[in-house]
Amino acid sequence: MSQSDIGLIGLAVMGENLVLNMESKGFRVSVYNRTTAVTEKFAAGRAKGKNIVPTRTLEEFVSSLARPRKAQIMVKAGAPVDAVIEQLIPLLEPGDIIIDGGNSLWTDTQRREKYLKEKGIHFFGVGVSGGEEGALKGPSIMPGGSKEGWEAIAPIYTKIAAVAEGEACCRHMGPDGAGHYVKMVHNGIEYGDMQLICEAYAILKAALNLSAAEFHAIFKEWNSGVLNSFLIEITEHIFTKVDPETGKPLVDVILDKAGQKGTGKWTVGHAVELGVPLSVISSAVEARILSSLKDERVEASATLPAPEVKPFTGDRQELIDAVRDALYASKIISYAQGFVQLGVAAKLYDWNLNFGDIASIWRGGCIIRAQFLNRITEAYRRNPALKNLILDPYFTDIIAKTQAHWRYAVQTAIGYGVAAPAFSAALSYYDSYRSARLPANLLQAQRDYFGAHTYERVDKPAGEFFHTEWFADKQ
Repeated sequence: MSQSDIGLIGLAVMGENLVLNMESKGFRVSVYNRTTAVTEKFAAGRAKGKNIVPTRTLEEFVSSLARPRKAQIMVKAGAPVDAVIEQLIPLLEPGDIIIDGGNSLWTDTQRREKYLKEKGIHFFGVGVSGGEEGALKGPSIMPGGSKEGWEAIAPIYTKIAAVAEGEACCRHMGPDGAGHYVKMVHNGIEYGDMQLICEAYAILKAALNLSAAEFHAIFKEWNSGVLNSFLIEITEHIFTKVDPETGKPLVDVILDKAGQKGTGKWTVGHAVELGVPLSVISSAVEARILSSLKDERVEASATLPAPEVKPFTGDRQELIDAVRDALYASKIISYAQGFVQLGVAAKLYDWNLNFGDIASIWRGGCIIRAQFLNRITEAYRRNPALKNLILDPYFTDIIAKTQAHWRYAVQTAIGYGVAAPAFSAALSYYDSYRSARLPANLLQAQRDYFGAHTYERVDKPAGEFFHTEWFADKQ
């Protein structure tokens, strides 16, 4: 019997779907799950009659793989990944490859890659985006690891990835933790995208009291234009679902408490360490945290005063268009911040990330896939050293055209007492970034006043520091 091209450990839904994807592309795949009953069920069900080899022990699993052996782990991030790695090490040989396809912290991937390299085993941290459907039909794949290891696994991953405009949505990101880091930032941008869409919904709901049917029509129209994306598409569909118990739109009976698995918090936490402004994604993470305080919010809503608002008397279509433009402009800021973070991390870890490639592999298969990613790819191919996405002429022009509507949408949110932290954060970032002078001069004076932290002067060379004895003439 011929040996398998690759093996996968961990048969939850994502693992099963990746296996079926690989098999459908012509690869023979071995599978193993710690609970043998799960393997048996898969073998007798979705894998039946396919070129999939069920194994009952890790020894059997490893021996079924062609050299160099390629074993992908799809288990919960953290200690479970380390446990599987330790079980595999005695069974593998130098030149074999272990692949972690979960959402692992990039520093764990760096640690594991270094540890396994000493044993002659390649380790890959592979970011996989697209959810269950993407895993089955073609995800966006972000592999990080050695060039030699990439040459061995590239024929598989480039073939199972989504395809956008004739290109596989899979590129080698770089060494060690690069793939998992890019996937982490992808997830952070996803947080921002989702929050921005929710704020657009909240503003229009408060001002215009739109029905689910009207929201469906609006998002359908938006999805046919510059906002065309997977998230806008599914939002459009969400508004068509009716709750069978109450007859109300399903979205109206869903509790307003958002969950999160941690990648957004990782993204924001490292941005703070790097000194990178990440206000849109940060506000999205905080919005999820605040939403979890449901009981406190309900209690506060009966006590804390709200602004007095009058029924909207303006042009309804103008407000809808303004919110659309605010969503687009804020989305651009969110991506711009994410790419700045990738750039700073790349310098720190010597990853040499290709931003054009990253944007191109996000065009298909992944959750944040969107039409305007083509424009991001073009921007970085025009200027690989672009400091900030909004400095590209194409995006500068969009900001210029949407700016008035953007401000109108934020003003409307404030007037109606609607929390729009991501819209506001995006606009504040833009206004700060375009300002030649910020009030940080006063902040530096304060720091020098109470802590003798010193300051630089506008009329002296950079790097020359001064201190004032502020108390000398205090009355």
